Amino acid sequence: MLEGKLVRLREYHKDDIPTLWKFVNDVEIRKNLISGIPYPWRFEEEEKWYEEQSAKGDLYNFAIERKEDEKYIGGCGITKVDWKNSVATVGIFLGKKYLSQGYGSDAMRVLVKFIFDQMNIHKVILHAFSFNKRAIRSYEKVGFKVEGNLRKQIFRDGKYHDEVIMGLLKGELLP
Repeated sequence: MLEGKLVRLREYHKDDIPTLWKFVNDVEIRKNLISGIPYPWRFEEEEKWYEEQSAKGDLYNFAIERKEDEKYIGGCGITKVDWKNSVATVGIFLGKKYLSQGYGSDAMRVLVKFIFDQMNIHKVILHAFSFNKRAIRSYEKVGFKVEGNLRKQIFRDGKYHDEVIMGLLKGELLP
């Protein structure tokens, strides 16, 4: 397990699936999580995702648990690795009631440290939607910088929004 100040990153457990399913189907969480149509996932899809975790090659998913009570509160992971250029793409989500409490920044800090120290990756990137100001602030606390915008890339709630691309180089991680 990988430990931060507030959270621990660990493997997923089968008993995380019902909570995971509830989290990712929450309307507010879902609209920030995927670029496609925020249609709810079936429980069986989450079970299938869980069963396929060990067979994903360069994808690494971690459950986020709160250290104080070992409660599952979200997930994060590496969604893509470009080994030639030493770049990893990451993502994260938390259950709605765990937002704005420092858990996301702590989890991202732990994940990025793992990537730099254990995978010998030079740069970490992520994508955020411009309307998700809370997430962008959280990433900036870790040291991520805005590198660009894909203008009017995401259609959500009746209008188009930018997709923000953020990056963090090895050595820029903030404590």
